[in-house]
Amino acid sequence: MVVSSQPILQNSSNLYRTCKSTSDLHFSDINNNSVIPVIDMLDPKAKFLITKACEEFGFFKIVNHGVSDDTMIKLERDAVKFFDLPQCDKDKAGPASPYGYGNKRIGSNGDVGWVEYILLAVNDGLVSEKSVAFPGTPHLFWYALNEYVAAVRNIACVVLEKMADGLKIEPKNVLSRMLKDEKSDSCFRVNHYPPCTEIEAYLKGGRNFIGFGEHTDPQVISVIRSNNTTGLQISLKDGTWVSVPPDEHSFFIIVGDSLQVLTNGRFKSVKHRVLANSVRSRLSMIYFGGPPLNEKILPLSSLMEEGEESLYKEFTWHEYKKSTYMTKLSADRLGLFEKNMIVPYAKKLPNLGKIIL
Repeated sequence: MVVSSQPILQNSSNLYRTCKSTSDLHFSDINNNSVIPVIDMLDPKAKFLITKACEEFGFFKIVNHGVSDDTMIKLERDAVKFFDLPQCDKDKAGPASPYGYGNKRIGSNGDVGWVEYILLAVNDGLVSEKSVAFPGTPHLFWYALNEYVAAVRNIACVVLEKMADGLKIEPKNVLSRMLKDEKSDSCFRVNHYPPCTEIEAYLKGGRNFIGFGEHTDPQVISVIRSNNTTGLQISLKDGTWVSVPPDEHSFFIIVGDSLQVLTNGRFKSVKHRVLANSVRSRLSMIYFGGPPLNEKILPLSSLMEEGEESLYKEFTWHEYKKSTYMTKLSADRLGLFEKNMIVPYAKKLPNLGKIIL
């Protein structure tokens, strides 16, 4: 089951940019779309480089992040064991509604992809075992899961505090506090993209074979790590899709819709997707840092200049989260909350009260 997408661009090899450190770069290089920023977390200039990368890309790679390979490998190994189980056993952990095991069907609005996944709720920094039941899952799996989630949540908080520092706003934890809050509505997802032998037929037809369709992440920030298999792409400002070289030892940071609003559009929520692979399976693990459900999402007053107006209508994370569940994956979901958007009578905002998550 697939999703057809845009035709493959000619000379697609020219779109494959090589990551390299931004420490020795002028950001004019990044404006020319020649690289994806790679930021050394130990670099004294990291806070400024992160800020610039969020403005230009909404996406960057971090190295020297402090998470051991062992922590990453343990969870990947356990996840591979789960996805290698017979289908009937995996199905016992589903269907995803929204938490649990899902296969090909993404969300409730008809989106599909060449993917199977586990989606888990994260409460107070730990994965909630109540969000899904894995038949016969050993205790060690949950230990590896929580060790990893705790590590990547810490990364997300450190990155958010460097963002605040780079933006010169106070207090330093103005962004990270939302993830550290005991009621933070974060989640964790493991995606598995099996090798697919049907890709060639789609390439001949001028279409991409989609593993996970194009979308932006609705939360504040996402921290992603994958095995050493290609597939992830981000969309540049001009709409060009750029392949992200994989790196199993590093993490990639994605700006979410909520962070775009909190910075009044200064940071950009990046559209991204995953293409299926005909040879190797891809496994990715993503931490989605979300605020508490009752958190009001509006531009930070400490960031707004005198006389600057908000580009967005005020909403709570609960309202926005429900809205995203009612739209297609590729929809401009944040556009519904822009102040200057004129909504025709027949296309008024959905009744958000109909869904309880």
